[in-house]
Amino acid sequence: MTKQEKATTHTPMMQQYLSIKSSYPNMLLFYRMGDFYELFYDDAKRAAKLLDITLTARGQSAGEPIPMAGIPHHASESYLAKLVRAGVSVAICEQVGEVPAKGPVNREVVRVLTPGTLTDEYLLDTKKDNQVAAIAFVNDKWLLSWLDLSSARFMLTDPLSESELLSELIRLQPSELIVPEELAIPESISRMTIVQKYPDWHFDLARNAEKLLSHFKLNSLQGVGLTNDALPIMAAGALLTYAKETQKSELEHITTLHIEHIDDALILDTTTRKNLEIERTLSGGTDHTLRSLIDHCQTPMGSRLLSRWLNRPLRDQRILNQRLDLTESVEHYVSTLKPLLKQISDIERLTTRISLKSARPRDMIQLKESLKQVPELANIIHQSDTIQVINPDWLQDLVAHPELVDLLERAIVDEPPVLIRDGGVIRKGYNAELDDLLALNHEGKNFLLQLEEDQKKLTGIHQLKVGYNRVHGYYIEVPTQFADQMPTEYVRRQTLKGVERYITPDLKQFENKILHAKENALSLEKQLWDQLLDKLIPHVTALRLLSDAIAHVDIFTNFCTLKNSLNWHRPEFSNNIGIEITNGRHPIVESTISHPFIANSTSLTPNQRMQIVTGPNMGGKSTYMRQTALITLLAYIGSFVPADAAVLGPVDRIFTRIGAQDDLSSGQSTFMVEMLETATILHYATAKSLVLMDEVGRGTSTLDGLSLAWSAAVYLTTQLKALTIFATHYFEMTELENLYPEIVNLHLDAVEHKDQIIFMHAVKKGAASKSYGLQVAALAGIPPKVIEMAKSKLHELEHSFAAATTQHAKAEPQVQTQLSLFTESIHPVVEHLKSININNLTPRDALNLLYDLQDKL
Repeated sequence: MTKQEKATTHTPMMQQYLSIKSSYPNMLLFYRMGDFYELFYDDAKRAAKLLDITLTARGQSAGEPIPMAGIPHHASESYLAKLVRAGVSVAICEQVGEVPAKGPVNREVVRVLTPGTLTDEYLLDTKKDNQVAAIAFVNDKWLLSWLDLSSARFMLTDPLSESELLSELIRLQPSELIVPEELAIPESISRMTIVQKYPDWHFDLARNAEKLLSHFKLNSLQGVGLTNDALPIMAAGALLTYAKETQKSELEHITTLHIEHIDDALILDTTTRKNLEIERTLSGGTDHTLRSLIDHCQTPMGSRLLSRWLNRPLRDQRILNQRLDLTESVEHYVSTLKPLLKQISDIERLTTRISLKSARPRDMIQLKESLKQVPELANIIHQSDTIQVINPDWLQDLVAHPELVDLLERAIVDEPPVLIRDGGVIRKGYNAELDDLLALNHEGKNFLLQLEEDQKKLTGIHQLKVGYNRVHGYYIEVPTQFADQMPTEYVRRQTLKGVERYITPDLKQFENKILHAKENALSLEKQLWDQLLDKLIPHVTALRLLSDAIAHVDIFTNFCTLKNSLNWHRPEFSNNIGIEITNGRHPIVESTISHPFIANSTSLTPNQRMQIVTGPNMGGKSTYMRQTALITLLAYIGSFVPADAAVLGPVDRIFTRIGAQDDLSSGQSTFMVEMLETATILHYATAKSLVLMDEVGRGTSTLDGLSLAWSAAVYLTTQLKALTIFATHYFEMTELENLYPEIVNLHLDAVEHKDQIIFMHAVKKGAASKSYGLQVAALAGIPPKVIEMAKSKLHELEHSFAAATTQHAKAEPQVQTQLSLFTESIHPVVEHLKSININNLTPRDALNLLYDLQDKL
């Protein structure tokens, strides 16, 4: 028998608890009892473990001990933050209404905290968006919508393929994913975030169209680029319903729904984001990433907007050139703008808390001080003739709001307490009735001081004092030895060790008067606070637009600072396919070394689509490849770039296959990971894609690896025509330059000096003369005896290879013929790959596929 089934055998309070808990079975229920939130049964056990609090028991109910754990109400924030960071959802149940004469006080859940629906400042990372997403699957297409409650950004996309969905989810990094109960989602998605199953009927298309039209007060969704029967509505409507349920609110601050088209942006898959270390390093850290290098924004809104740009580079060259123009336009104002921006708080999230009426008194001070900076900030921007000519969308929203500054100045004291319930928030002079009540309270203090002096004179007891506590109210306290000397009007109120406490008619009359005034003052302050929020709510949309405008000013000020301090230059965009970089530098490596960075140029054109790069390990091949991608990425977010010049044609995707390691969680070997990444590139790359491939084929035998690397390179060049940098240690690959005019050999230079190697890090034409493997091994600390043995074996192998080469020289024409036939044979193999959804393969199926492909080759 379950606890719910035995509910009638429980006490009335536990019956109430179990009834409420039944609606939130998968969440911790914070059940308010006086000054504590209590948790019972399994919730108590789980919370005790997660929060490191004491697990105890609260008597018995239904004949069984009740496990219980609790936290103080006033200290709940730190505990809630810890739970949310652990991915745990919490339903907060408060006492509501008057205390009844019989039975438990009424309680109800007033809010649900889930990882994706947070709005409180103490629960959020100021530099990171916090989003909840919803997906559905219809007609072999995935539907995706996402919502950031804290900034009121509500988005959806066109229907997506599975690989596109995965790419978008990786970009968005939602804290929570809402899915239909009956939908089976790929393991690659379920591992990414917390998945919440939601009843299927919430995803009904017609019902959700009505919900969205009702919420946005529209007759049609055409204004946001949708028809009323557009499939993505299924996910968007379900998401809006989920958010309203958690917030117990109509979410009126969500006033727009935007659609993002995946073809508007460069696509970066998981591997590429990881290899380019955009927001996290390969080891998982946040230092020495592209984000950490370029994000010196002064406001939280600016940092978050920059992160969105970094993770969604745009393909629209008009927008990118406008961003570059704006960066140049703030050149002369940077030193003035930065101090102003630094004083601006997180207006975007603050306005959401105003809308949800969860704002706190100190939020109002932050808003007031932020708005005070806007007139000067706006004046600087509006006086720029260049910016006026550009006339960006956000310019008209960068306006001062003196009426709000005046309202907040009059309403809130300069240093308010944390919570409105503490009182002392509303400034004197804002409300006459409140002033009278506070004056009465102040006069009461004087009355008590005078009463104490009068009673000392009356009784002659200098140790007499007037005091107050919350249980017994006001009292007159004297040492016990004077008890017999008390006047007749003194009525004993309490006896303590060594002292007696009394009440007099005058003190009782004062107590009734002053306590009533305190209670009324706190009640009136709460009313005035709610009225203040009501006055601010109509301005929320304007404030949010202002916040977005400030974020843009912050980014362009930041970009201008970067270009000046790091010697970056403006890129150019072309309609012709190709990438031309003059003296490019790796921005992250350059920022971490003490010596000058060796710059290298890159040229990829329709006539020279592939570079075969050879050279020693540690010579700089990966750095050269990554810097090409990072310069391209920076240009496509509208930033200046670390190069003397850069001309970039249209780019649709950036692919990287740089290094690999075993994926133990899914049972995949290094070679399997390498082949899956390579297959993805061969499947999706186009003539507008930038492809970086490093050491393809190294995870298997030399002949197999060389065959795969050779075939992939030829296919990329002749079939896909992608712009490719292909680094390899297979020197046989350098022969491709002689077979295909689109391929050129490059190498990273190094010189030997007295058995030591010196890396020059300079890219030069032609193939490397040797690999310098033994010299690199020596640098790594391999014992000298091992190095000497390796040299001896190397000479032996080289001698054998030379002999074999002489013996088979006559067979060279036949070898070339076989090689050509092999290259032709790779085409049907890749076509076979395209017919398979590799993302859905199990490790065993993928291994069988590889064996099958080897047979075909």
